[in-house]
Amino acid sequence: MALGWHQPLARGLTPMSPQPLLLLLLWGWGAGAQQATQPFSIKIEGDVTLGGLFPVHARGPAGVPCGEVKKEKGIHRMEAMLYALDQINGDPQLLPNLTLGARILDTCSRDTYALEQSLTFVQALIQKDTSDVRCADGQPPVLARPERVVAVVGASASSVSIMVANVLRLFAIPQISYASTAPELSDNNRYDYFSRVVPPDSYQAQAMVDVVKALGWNYVSTLASEGNYGESGVEAFVQISREAGGVCIAQSIKIPREPKAGEFDKLVKRLMETPNARGIIIFANEDDIKRVLEAARRANLTGHFLWVGSDSWGSKISPILKQEEVAEGAVTILPKRASIDGFDQYFTSRSLENNRRNIWFAEFWEDDFKCKLTRPGAQLEEATRKCTGEERIGRDSTYEQEGKVQFVIDAVYAMAHALHDMHLDLCPGAPGLCDHMDPVDGRTLLHYIRGVNFNGSAGTPVMFNENGDAPGRYDIFQYQLTNTTVPGYKAIGQWTEYLRLNIEEMQWSGGQQEIPSSVCSLPCGPGERKKMVKGVPCCWHCELCDGYQYQLDEFTCETCPFDMRPSPNRTACRPTPIVKLEWSSPWAVLPICLAICGILGTTFVLVTFVRHNETPIVRASGRELSYVLLTGIFLIYTITFLMIAEPGMVVCAARRLLLGLGMAISYSALLTKTNRIYRIFEQGKRSVTPPRFISPTSQLAITFSLSAVQLVGTLAWLGVRPPHSVVDYEEQRAPNPEAARGVLKCDMSDLSLVCCLAYSLLLMVTCTVYAIKARGVPETFNEAKPIGFTMYTTCIVWLAFVPIFFGTAQSAEKIYIQTTTLTVSMSLSASVSLGMLYVPKVYVIVFHPEQNVAKRKRSFKAAAAAVSASTRLSQKGNERQNGAGTAQVEPRSPGSQQPCSNQ
Repeated sequence: MALGWHQPLARGLTPMSPQPLLLLLLWGWGAGAQQATQPFSIKIEGDVTLGGLFPVHARGPAGVPCGEVKKEKGIHRMEAMLYALDQINGDPQLLPNLTLGARILDTCSRDTYALEQSLTFVQALIQKDTSDVRCADGQPPVLARPERVVAVVGASASSVSIMVANVLRLFAIPQISYASTAPELSDNNRYDYFSRVVPPDSYQAQAMVDVVKALGWNYVSTLASEGNYGESGVEAFVQISREAGGVCIAQSIKIPREPKAGEFDKLVKRLMETPNARGIIIFANEDDIKRVLEAARRANLTGHFLWVGSDSWGSKISPILKQEEVAEGAVTILPKRASIDGFDQYFTSRSLENNRRNIWFAEFWEDDFKCKLTRPGAQLEEATRKCTGEERIGRDSTYEQEGKVQFVIDAVYAMAHALHDMHLDLCPGAPGLCDHMDPVDGRTLLHYIRGVNFNGSAGTPVMFNENGDAPGRYDIFQYQLTNTTVPGYKAIGQWTEYLRLNIEEMQWSGGQQEIPSSVCSLPCGPGERKKMVKGVPCCWHCELCDGYQYQLDEFTCETCPFDMRPSPNRTACRPTPIVKLEWSSPWAVLPICLAICGILGTTFVLVTFVRHNETPIVRASGRELSYVLLTGIFLIYTITFLMIAEPGMVVCAARRLLLGLGMAISYSALLTKTNRIYRIFEQGKRSVTPPRFISPTSQLAITFSLSAVQLVGTLAWLGVRPPHSVVDYEEQRAPNPEAARGVLKCDMSDLSLVCCLAYSLLLMVTCTVYAIKARGVPETFNEAKPIGFTMYTTCIVWLAFVPIFFGTAQSAEKIYIQTTTLTVSMSLSASVSLGMLYVPKVYVIVFHPEQNVAKRKRSFKAAAAAVSASTRLSQKGNERQNGAGTAQVEPRSPGSQQPCSNQ
């Protein structure tokens, strides 16, 4: 054929990257040698030729491109393409009158080798300059038309597909992969001619993130085999988990492409640097998975790690062979698939006689049956079994359909459906290829490939999105070893855009049903907030909300309102209990007893005085002031009940009014009486004229005037600031909120209380001063001494009151101590007045009425003369003591009496 059949390279050069261009130039340089020795390949004749790329052999050691044959990933998948071609060519409904051929190459699981091999697909598209070549007769040569590949099925590994796709896109050759899942291949700008019938790892990564979150894990590590598949898968997982939130990556570890001795032991040791991250997300090849499990077993970590494997692990036995206990509980993911019964029948019927088109089948036969075929000139070792050719797959060897067989068949059928639709549109009714499809335009074919939609070999729809990706459909498996009749992989769920997981069917190491944890930090307890670790959103420290704080949310502690305290678990606030001085409280017993006794005593004295109102003792006591004084004492005792009663507006008003009024009345009366006596005897020293305002009416007027000051001040206070009760939450706000109490009390501060009593205390001090001044008055002429003793004792009581009252201001028992101290002090001061001033008189009235008789009345002049005589005698006595002798004082006149005692 003429060279004009070859398509020029110009169209493909525009997007060409430097590296493929260099490779192509090198390939062109060695094209002659390439044609002379074609690479090992399978050639199937047909009207339209499809390319195929399969990892028939493993990667060879250093310096050797290919290693041992790969039975499942290589031979099974490659035979699946041959099976699909047979089915399509035998189908009268699909591509009638057209036969599909194939050129199938071995990638040897190495991207660089696969690139060299794949150059076979594009040689027909390279324009060669033969203008200077002539035949012997001078005519230009007629070269055989090179085989033209319209599309390629493959490759398997993502790294191989990426390398090959960079070349095929330059020549507009569509490519459909059956196993490459790297997210990078979804980039339609860089890999616009690439499609795949398996979902990309971005879907797989999303499914794995959903599995991790469904298990309640939030702290995991990742393992990736060096290369595009592992690194891209982990990158997709990390990105999706970061975007979704709730999952943190403890460590991301890469397994070297050529690991050194002890590398996997170091890897496991690194994983144990974050022991809480038990979940391990692993995107790795089978060999790396197996060696990781072996290293975990050597480190005695069986059952510690919780594996979540990608589709490279899937439901394969080889990665976990002899490592079943370490792998127990592993959750794996695999694109949704089904076993193709037709392929099983096809493959198990293959033999050396009927499968000569597969040039690698003999090698597979020897490996599968552990025998050797005889070759001319070859000598067999004595220990090697000779193959008979009568062996049968599945009968004399173990057979299980490889997981990607379905996708290989679907990829071939996708090509066939695209060519079928293209033929219907471009060559309607034509028996073979028409001019519009000869040659087949790659860009047009790509358009039809992206538009296919049919039910694949497993009955699931086969279609592509705008990036050439198949929809994500995954089965979720778990490797279960114990508590099961048949140990192995068990389907526990599926993922099709969202996860459906049967948690109750899962079991973990040792048959444990409870899901093990893989979290950085355990959940905080009630009343604890999370203090996040900087840079690691899944790690935190738990801090207890202390004091009066409660847990507002998982990150915040908030202080309760002033009238509330936290609940016992500190998740909410509750009202603070309110207390007051109860009648039954021990603090109230003594004040109440004193007050009751005082009231009874005061009442008895008052009744006695009223009944004997006209007797000399009552009249000599100054009846009017006595009744006023007894009234004040009665009010002092009464205030005890108001101080203990439950605070309210009426009680608080009564407290303000009577707290100082009773004392003001009492000490006003005592001050008036003491002042009267003092003035009488002071006036008697100078003159016989009586002082002014010593009559009973004047004394009452003075007393009421002094008491009115307290009354008016209190009423003014009530008008300016009306009384009310308050709850004081600070008084008993203990460090422990459980002991906190709100105190119900009147709105009287300690200062207000002191101010309320200040006037009464002033009267008391003034009265004491007059009592001291009147101490020199003769005993038989006055009541100054009993009043003096009363005031001295009262001062002692109130001096003791001050430190007790104010010294307990910070005590938690403040309300009880201060109330008790105040009421007891007031009752004692009232009792002192009652006991010293009136008990002797009542005793005489009740038990010695014979002494309660009238005596000779003296005038003021007689009283004044007696005072003068007493003064002179006192002065003479002092002079004799200062002189030389002990002079005896004259005896008192037996007829001396108290001056003006009845006035």
